[in-house]
Amino acid sequence: MSDPFKEAAGNRKVLTADETAEGRLDAWLTAQMDEEFSRSRIQALIKANAVLLNGTPVTDAKRKVRPGDTYEITLPEPEDPTPLGEDIPLDVLFEDEDVIVISKPAGLVVHPGAGNWTGTLVNALIHHCGDSLSGIGGVRRPGIVHRLDKDTTGVMVVAKNDIAHRHLSLQFADHGRTTPLERAYQAIVWGRPRQLVGTVNAPLGRATGDRTRRSVKRPGSPDADEAITHYEVIERFHEAPDATALASLIDCHLETGRTHQIRVHMAHIGHPLLGDAAYGGGFKTKANLLPDAAREAVNRFPRQALHAYLLQFEHPRTGEVMHFEAPLPDDMEELAAILRG
Repeated sequence: MSDPFKEAAGNRKVLTADETAEGRLDAWLTAQMDEEFSRSRIQALIKANAVLLNGTPVTDAKRKVRPGDTYEITLPEPEDPTPLGEDIPLDVLFEDEDVIVISKPAGLVVHPGAGNWTGTLVNALIHHCGDSLSGIGGVRRPGIVHRLDKDTTGVMVVAKNDIAHRHLSLQFADHGRTTPLERAYQAIVWGRPRQLVGTVNAPLGRATGDRTRRSVKRPGSPDADEAITHYEVIERFHEAPDATALASLIDCHLETGRTHQIRVHMAHIGHPLLGDAAYGGGFKTKANLLPDAAREAVNRFPRQALHAYLLQFEHPRTGEVMHFEAPLPDDMEELAAILRG
């Protein structure tokens, strides 16, 4: 089968069913497109009269394919995106025709939404990538396959076409169990976990009464999603002779990728992130135990101290394992330096 990346450059395809062809039209076309389009996208093309058999539109996605049938598919040009491109600076770590990898700064929302219709990473990528976005689901827009919270910094990968989007989405859905995908974070937390190396295995779901927050759920609850975080203490700040510490720098590797996972898991075991107003507000008074300079630094730190420093994935076209790291941002580096005293 030919390279679907090359085929996607055109807007017309002709496919002829061989002697082994069988089954429903939508399923057969999806298989022939070699993951270029999802089955639902093929069904939408059939409904839009974009699939012809002997020059006549085929309107029944369930039609049986017969050997010798020749189908002509017209692929519409990607529509203009609803979000508009905006000239927002990006720290680009890597870019080719399929993916772009960036280091996201604090304060940048990933996707337009209520209260943030402009000034987002999507707006920035539409401007930066321009015509190199070949379209995700028929729309000329970047394909977001994972997110970082507004105030979390670090490495993100974004798809620039349908095929890359599908491949990357499958890797993130698999959580690296059968692919090279790896995601790791560094965080500054209150106290020091009892175990220097440990795992938090606690299902997460929406918090009762607040849909923007997450909370730990009982295993087996209908609204519970599996969530597993592996952590290791890297450094302890203001450690006492009894091996307690007022704060610690930790490394977290995600076995799953749930919303607010690290923030909720670390708060769940009694060590919320510094600066985390949503999950660590009850620990603000611990800053009073710090020396003056450290206390002032903690009180003025404007966000949760969380940084996605490592991302590894398989390139959707070449199969190459791509590995990227971003050092701690200046604000977390400064906070750690002050905490060291």
